[in-house]
Amino acid sequence: MAQILRIHPVDPQPRLIARAVAVIRSGGVIVYPTDSTYALGCQIGHPAAVAKIRKLRQLDEHHGLTLMCRDLSELSYYAAIDNSTYRLMRGLTPGSYTFLLKATREAPRRLKHPKKKHIGIRVPDHPVTRALLEELGEPLLSTTLRLPGEQEPLNDVDEIIERLGANVDLIVDAGACGLEPTSIIELVDGVPVIVRRGCGDLSFLEN
Repeated sequence: MAQILRIHPVDPQPRLIARAVAVIRSGGVIVYPTDSTYALGCQIGHPAAVAKIRKLRQLDEHHGLTLMCRDLSELSYYAAIDNSTYRLMRGLTPGSYTFLLKATREAPRRLKHPKKKHIGIRVPDHPVTRALLEELGEPLLSTTLRLPGEQEPLNDVDEIIERLGANVDLIVDAGACGLEPTSIIELVDGVPVIVRRGCGDLSFLEN
């Protein structure tokens, strides 16, 4: 059964954040809050944990997972960013956006889309998520907590515990999140393309 950590959504307790990160580093799969929805997450370097997330979501290799990063400087190892792309992303981060970027050669193969060779990157704006990333010291591999066949992500923590408590290692309870996933913006060729409309405002691309 999963551990349950009830962490303050605005002022996360450092000792609880440290406990959560210890689970991540040990290869665990966690449920945690973001500025859009609850998410599943694990450390990049644990293939078994990545496979477990794909199994829970029933995702094939063509469905990209997202790298949650502390800031833009952290993602430069994984994604190629030109100056105009950097300026655009700087104005939108942290925030509820996922960016599809061209992956670097150094990025692990399992993080890349097998055909398009792009990678999903996000810099979230939620105190708990940011505290987890700061303590972890590296990106967290993630995907929205939406179960197979369902239209909306899980949001109620009691329901998350009931339905996933036996299948994940840790559930971080920071109260309700939203039900709308991030907006996705493709920047592979340097020109912004809206892939999905979500909770991040996209009006600046439509004027």
